[in-house]
Amino acid sequence: MHIPPLDPNVAARKGFRESEERLKRFWKAVEVRPDEGSWAVMLDGRTPKTPAGAPVALPTPAAARMVADEWAAQGEFLDPATMPAQRLAATAIDRVSRAREAVAEEIAAYAGSDALCYPAETPRGLAEQQARDWTPWLDWAGRELGVRLEPSSGIIHRAQDPVALARVREQALALDDFALTGLAALTPLLGSAVLALAVQRGALDGAAAFDLSRLDEAFQESRWGVDAEAAERTAARRAEAVLIDRWFRALEG
Repeated sequence: MHIPPLDPNVAARKGFRESEERLKRFWKAVEVRPDEGSWAVMLDGRTPKTPAGAPVALPTPAAARMVADEWAAQGEFLDPATMPAQRLAATAIDRVSRAREAVAEEIAAYAGSDALCYPAETPRGLAEQQARDWTPWLDWAGRELGVRLEPSSGIIHRAQDPVALARVREQALALDDFALTGLAALTPLLGSAVLALAVQRGALDGAAAFDLSRLDEAFQESRWGVDAEAAERTAARRAEAVLIDRWFRALEG
């Protein structure tokens, strides 16, 4: 089951049907309250709903506050594009909770062709930089996660040890639905399950992981320059990696 980086759905208030019209702000006060072992986002004392109709409740007050702050920051009309934490929460509640095995399998599949295992052969400067910056994280995965991936020479696919991939799957399934959602979003963004797991575990921050994932692009930009549209796309992707890093930290409490 493919999980996009950030599910495009947005939670809607119970009793309000989704339509093509923009949803006008209907709440004034936003707060977080404990609710049967979780933390609920409250809009004027009522909990907003996911697209599937489930209440928006999260496992820690910090994660609930991330979502609540997005609701509080809305203007006259609801703008889903400015609510990435809400979308992560809705994806975790509505989709990932029902497809954990498939999500973990997809993350393991990324490890099978992890970007860190495919360094460039040329130019020499890029190859040396990737070896210097990527090898420590492959070593980290082997040491800290028991995931030993072998780099390939050139672009030819190299099959990884099934034991290593099974270990990635185990690492993913050990997470709760909310952290698993973050990992499922970050892995394709970085093209690397190793870097995504490093961020999830707090060994690497989101911005640094994003920069490591695009050494090739950055090298080419240093030689040929970058246009405004490409820079804008890069900034948006980096911001997403930073947001997911914040999501992981909030889920810790």
